[in-house]
Amino acid sequence: MTYSVQITVMPLKDLLDPQGKAVLGGLESLGIHAVKDVRVGKHITLQIEADSAEAAKATADTAAKQLLANQVMESYDISIL
Repeated sequence: MTYSVQITVMPLKDLLDPQGKAVLGGLESLGIHAVKDVRVGKHITLQIEADSAEAAKATADTAAKQLLANQVMESYDISIL
């Protein structure tokens, strides 16, 4: 069976997010002052062929750990659609 899996990769909360700060500055320069913080991450969708949702999630976890996320600076979350 084919499973659609989403992986969201975000910078760790304790680390500075330069992209987020740049976006926040851009919003402020556009006159949008209601936004107080911005974090920029990655959204990745995989189509995984697996026998079960658990196996698909395990495959996605391996992909995230080995390639998609830098665990020193980023966290990730996996969801099966």
